[in-house]
Amino acid sequence: MKNKFSISYLLIALSMLFFGLQNITEWLFGYDLLLLYGAKISQLILQGEIWRFLTPAFLHGSIIHLSFNMYAIYSIGPSLERKYGSTSFILLYVISAIFGNVVSFLFSPYVSLGASTAIFGLIAAQGVYIYKNRYLLGSAAKPLLTNILFMIAVNLFLGLSSGIDNWGHMGGLVGGFLYAWYAGPSFGVSENLFGENVIIRENKRVFLTAVLILVAASSLVGLGFFIKLSR
Repeated sequence: MKNKFSISYLLIALSMLFFGLQNITEWLFGYDLLLLYGAKISQLILQGEIWRFLTPAFLHGSIIHLSFNMYAIYSIGPSLERKYGSTSFILLYVISAIFGNVVSFLFSPYVSLGASTAIFGLIAAQGVYIYKNRYLLGSAAKPLLTNILFMIAVNLFLGLSSGIDNWGHMGGLVGGFLYAWYAGPSFGVSENLFGENVIIRENKRVFLTAVLILVAASSLVGLGFFIKLSR
């Protein structure tokens, strides 16, 4: 029996739950407790609160902010999840979120939160999937890839507005791209015993890729700590 459990919908549910808790704590205590302890706040990361490289991806600043990001996950997440499988999809999401917040930590002094770091990683992964499988997708590949690139360009342009963490977006793109390029699903054509062409799925070193990218992110964090603390 096919497993209908969706990681994408779980991510949406968690984000909605945390947003509800954000509002409840603000109503009870007069301040957003989850934002205080989970947003990307560089000064607190420098004090050792490294969980802030991941937790911002589950927090949002307003209902509009939440709605746009959840719609994006709803639109692109399930399709990617089917291609990647649950475990690899989770790694893609987490790595994109972490890499996005690492780059934001390095280059942006402002407080930031939101799932858009991870979402930009998903968009990058979709583009990589289309490019790597362009021969199998045929004539549909070029317009699909063009649409992805246009979407990225428009969203980065919109991110130039004040209050939007474009560094986080670009970091998410890089993290998602790296993971998708080396660990994302791709297919080839081979012959079976009867000489017929068959499509085969190429094996990937998913966990090794994830570890290497996280090591690279950790190195950037170490560099950021050195530069910021030596000022």
